[in-house]
Amino acid sequence: MADKRVLLDMTREELAQFLTEMGQPAFRAGQLFSWLHKGVPFSRMLNLPASLREELAAHCHDLPLQIHRAIPSRRDDTVKFLLACADGHLIESVLMHYHYGYTLCVSTQVGCLMGCAFCASTLGGCARDLSAGEMLSQVLLANGYLGDKGKVGHVVLMGSGEPLANYDATVRFLRLLNDPQGLMISLRNVSLSTCGLVPEIGQLAGEGLPITLSVSLHAPNDEIRRQIMPIAKRYPLNELMAAVREYVRKTGRRVVFEYALIGNLNSHPSHARELAELLRGLQCHVNLIPLNPVPERGLASATPQAVKAFLAELERLHISATCRREMGQDISGACGQLRNRHLKSEGKLDRIMESTDPRDI
Repeated sequence: MADKRVLLDMTREELAQFLTEMGQPAFRAGQLFSWLHKGVPFSRMLNLPASLREELAAHCHDLPLQIHRAIPSRRDDTVKFLLACADGHLIESVLMHYHYGYTLCVSTQVGCLMGCAFCASTLGGCARDLSAGEMLSQVLLANGYLGDKGKVGHVVLMGSGEPLANYDATVRFLRLLNDPQGLMISLRNVSLSTCGLVPEIGQLAGEGLPITLSVSLHAPNDEIRRQIMPIAKRYPLNELMAAVREYVRKTGRRVVFEYALIGNLNSHPSHARELAELLRGLQCHVNLIPLNPVPERGLASATPQAVKAFLAELERLHISATCRREMGQDISGACGQLRNRHLKSEGKLDRIMESTDPRDI
């Protein structure tokens, strides 16, 4: 990818500067920006001179990703995309259909270094960050796949990778996503999930972006959290919760806590009571997630009865909570599963895992 520019990384102002350096009038930037954000290839940008289209095609990417495989679920309207980057790396995104429209789960990195014990995307480590344009391409490709059925109206940054570990590109993506001459997706329809990078949560609070912050909590205390989330060794719960409370104070936005229910670990009603005490007085919502098991991890989901009891206990204690509807299980819906399955079929996953230098987060 180093030999070609990713034009989707650029703002309109940056495109204008880029075109001016090519000897083109600045007004072409608006035309080019509009075409790019519709996912249109250079060859079909018919209000641009043919010579410019040829030059752009030779030196730039219109879409830096391509759909390698699209796998629709037989159980619901979920579609899992395996996407090929220009440098050969593979990433995933997931398209989900709800009563209010289409939501896309976007990846922010090729793999992940956070090491969470219940997640498939971290098995092979992190190959590299994705650029803002590569994130945006995931939305454009999903729109192209939908055709006349509709457009993506909601985005969740909950695919492979830790968005706040790729901070600058993630924030740029959010601003591009909201551009009035582009997709113009309301940032109130965007959720960003983090495992809890405390300094970056503080930085994000000052960006003026009205997104929903989702914190992957998954435990009511440090003892359990350290067993399944290495990031807890760096940022204990008291620091994380202080950062979240400050985020709510600064932004006025409710925070969502994601809580994967794991059998015999964090799913007893006593854990629900401990969680309720941790969240007391905070403007928040708990999203309970029956664990989508990852074979390589050996963790089991809590039973349906345990999930029901946990939710009931939170509700009894007046904590806003719901249980996430399970979607796409038949197509390896959890982040990282489809990519890992593909790499394993080619004999690459074991080699990646052996060569990855695990970090003591």
